[in-house]
Amino acid sequence: MEGFNLKFVFCLSAIIFLIYFAKHSHAEAKVDGFTTDFISRDSPRSPFYNPSETKYQRLQKAFRRSILRGNHFKAMRASPNDIQSNVISGGGSYLMNISLGTPPVSMLGIADTGSDLIWRQCLPCDDCYKQVEPLFDPKKSKTYKTLGCNNDFCQDLGQQGSCGDDNTCTSSYSYGDRSYTRRGLSSETFTIGSTEGDPASFPGLAFGCGHSNGGTFNEKDSGLIGLGGGPLSLVMQLSSKVGGQFYCLVPLSSDSTASSKINFGKSAVVSGSGTVSTPLIKGTPDTFYYLTLEGMSVGSEKVAFKGFSKNKSSPAAAEEGNIIIDSGTTLTLLPRDFYTDVESALTKVIGGQTTTDPRGTFSLCYSGVKNLEIPTITAHFTGADVQLPPLNTFVQAQEDLVCFSMIPSSDMAIFGNLSQMNFLVGYDLKNNKVSFKPTDCTKQ
Repeated sequence: MEGFNLKFVFCLSAIIFLIYFAKHSHAEAKVDGFTTDFISRDSPRSPFYNPSETKYQRLQKAFRRSILRGNHFKAMRASPNDIQSNVISGGGSYLMNISLGTPPVSMLGIADTGSDLIWRQCLPCDDCYKQVEPLFDPKKSKTYKTLGCNNDFCQDLGQQGSCGDDNTCTSSYSYGDRSYTRRGLSSETFTIGSTEGDPASFPGLAFGCGHSNGGTFNEKDSGLIGLGGGPLSLVMQLSSKVGGQFYCLVPLSSDSTASSKINFGKSAVVSGSGTVSTPLIKGTPDTFYYLTLEGMSVGSEKVAFKGFSKNKSSPAAAEEGNIIIDSGTTLTLLPRDFYTDVESALTKVIGGQTTTDPRGTFSLCYSGVKNLEIPTITAHFTGADVQLPPLNTFVQAQEDLVCFSMIPSSDMAIFGNLSQMNFLVGYDLKNNKVSFKPTDCTKQ
């Protein structure tokens, strides 16, 4: 299985952009599409990288983040007006490098598919946490503007927005770990640079300029880039210009020079032989991307989906929009009753002696890697059968421990990034569908 080599956390490289924009003009240009790197938070290129940790320690942290992220998503669904994103314990697994302002100021931010608003700490800062990168100074940018309370972007904040005495729009968030941030909603020119060709610039994008932030934020955090489905995310603010996105995640066993990419616009079209598509379902909150999972097949045995139900004798059937697809969650979380049926079918086919995960993360593990006959698991989404080879379903959690990378959950279903490796995963935001195409992502 993928060598179970943890060089997992997708090391990324080379930024390629296909755009038409004059470097020194601030007029909006027609952008056909562009591609940029997804830098794993555990990659040597990431400021979060700790060279003293073993590959298994980094994996275990990613596994724990999956569980914490599921809890965070649950809180957002239950109370979407109170919690936006937990940057430290539930933040996304990737970083993106963008610039804002004129002249451009670089920002390496957490790319979070589980939140919307783009934000970074700004001057003047009344109460900021310590960060390595300099704070953004709006006074040095020719294109910075504060937004008033009647602005459409301010209205998109809903109950998370408020109006100051000077009619400026403010966003305030409190987090599950008691962190907090208060930001003035502003607009700015965002530039996504390139080592090849001219950079792509997008004027007038909304973002939060944080003037009072505290709690458990890390000094290496300079901000967050929301990639969710809400109107204030980078993806949705660019949707009228680029129309869609896709990413391709390299497998854990890939060489460290391989990179994961996220693509926007015409370069984000997923089509051709082997492509399957399923409807993208609107849900609450609109930050999340929902799909409908109808069941899974383990080899030739099909297991019907069972949802979350208080009546244990009659689990809920597959409802529309019953699972979130998320590139920032490592593991796949399934409803407990459904998971039990899938695991049962899996152990019948694999045979052999199971073992216990000493850390308690996984429910199904085997000691050793050799002689395991792991079947292909097919995820049956509405209109799309996605075949998952062992690369996508088992992970080497320790030197002598191989585990099923799907785990049971009592209240949240998430299709995580291990299940998405070596697929082009495309989000067509105009036609509301998600497409999957088996691909060697190391060659993308």
